Amino acid sequence: MESPNSEKVYSLNSKVNQRRTKVRYFIVFLLFLATIINYLDRANLSVVGPSIGKSLDLSAGEMGLIFSAFGWTYAIMQIPGGWILDRLGSKITYGFSLLIWSILTCFQGLANGFGLLFGLRLGIGFSEAPAFPTNNRVVSTWFPQKERAFATGVFTAGEYVGLGFLTPILFWLLSTFGWESVFIVSGAAGIIFSCVWLIKYNDPAKDKKVNQAELNYIREGGGVVENKSERSKISWSQVASLFKHRQLIGIYIGQIGITATLWFFLTWFPTYLVDEKHMTILHVGFVAAIPYIAAFIGVLFGGFLSDWMIHCGISVSISRKLPIIIGLLLSSSIILANYTSSVPLVITIMSIAFFAQGMAAISWTMVSEIAPPELMGLAGGVFNFAGNLSSIIVPIVIGFIVGATHSFGGALAFVAAIAVIGALSYIFIVGEVKRVKME
Repeated sequence: MESPNSEKVYSLNSKVNQRRTKVRYFIVFLLFLATIINYLDRANLSVVGPSIGKSLDLSAGEMGLIFSAFGWTYAIMQIPGGWILDRLGSKITYGFSLLIWSILTCFQGLANGFGLLFGLRLGIGFSEAPAFPTNNRVVSTWFPQKERAFATGVFTAGEYVGLGFLTPILFWLLSTFGWESVFIVSGAAGIIFSCVWLIKYNDPAKDKKVNQAELNYIREGGGVVENKSERSKISWSQVASLFKHRQLIGIYIGQIGITATLWFFLTWFPTYLVDEKHMTILHVGFVAAIPYIAAFIGVLFGGFLSDWMIHCGISVSISRKLPIIIGLLLSSSIILANYTSSVPLVITIMSIAFFAQGMAAISWTMVSEIAPPELMGLAGGVFNFAGNLSSIIVPIVIGFIVGATHSFGGALAFVAAIAVIGALSYIFIVGEVKRVKME
């Protein structure tokens, strides 16, 4: 029998050896680019936060509400977004979702007050809702089990590549052309890429570039190649079952802990550096990129470590859960920034915490391993709904803590505590990692 890593495999439908194609790597590259744009459009408000707050005369409490507005509709739409995904499929759902949120991002450049900016952020959250359930569905469709942590790590790395390497460019746009230009440029990039996605993406069975050898490799490795869920009916009892299994409940709670740290960095981090550490906007643009790059390395490391343990014969439960638990516990070290006034040391602490958050962000592999195939999109929606409760809670709570105390000390303690709760959920609730079956 040939090695699993060999590029020559025997096709089940023919009696000749066939070199399998590598279309799945192009697909995950598309997800990587889409995720870069997705997170640029989430985080561009944090880049302009100090400037737009002064320009529009917004208080810390009002900024907290605006930062959280995205999360309100994003969380509410996760379950409907997952249902839409299961009905319409990945190509149509992601393409039009990306187009709509990118147009709304451009319109943010026209905001002249709290109301319009708040409303546009609600609209962006609404239209971005199917993004990560689609990412997960595509990985479950295109990749065998042993490559899923790698694929999840690659597209999740897009969160941090965009923030780490492109944030300095956004700060340059801000200082050179004003805060309006940040929204217009990032929105235009999304409009262009939505067309690329609609032209280039297809599910495996419909992609003309993938050969039978690669289809067999994906299918035999546990990939959901045919993915017939668009044509299936979903009952309320099936939906309710997504809240009955301890594995699913455990990863929902864990995801709240993982995204709490992320949403501090996506919203208040630049303001923290400007107000608490008294740094200039341009200086923040370069310094703030360091933790994002650390997170990028962390998510790749987490994916590599998880797949390496699978390759070494370690159980799926340990291989998937251990990097997440270590990441959650280590990300709580963000609280240590309260005990030093040294800016280099603060950036080091923030980088370690965000590296750890990136390491834990391979948690989407848990959905691929646990969710029933016929409800993959919906299960991803519920999972993302739970995680993005942090996108509502964290910005608002931090805003009120800072407004009341004029300090970020309590805010960092709050973020660290939620991360610890997430780790405890993975340790005591999730249990064995195995696929949930519908009754």
